[in-house]
Amino acid sequence: MEAEAAKFLGAGIATLGMGLAGIGVGTIFGNFLSGALRNPSAADGQFARAFIGAALAEGLGIFSLVVALVLLFVV
Repeated sequence: MEAEAAKFLGAGIATLGMGLAGIGVGTIFGNFLSGALRNPSAADGQFARAFIGAALAEGLGIFSLVVALVLLFVV
């Protein structure tokens, strides 16, 4: 009984990473937009890096979802 509750608690904590990934993506693009408005000529060179950072942040969010699903259905 306690193991079942611990499994659900661990899966719930693991899903916090998805929300934090959303915060990270918002921070990345917010800072990119702020920098692009200050220096528009450098915005084109940094646009690809912003997408790479967003992809890495989303990848970590998806990884946290996979960990939560593994905790729920495998363990």
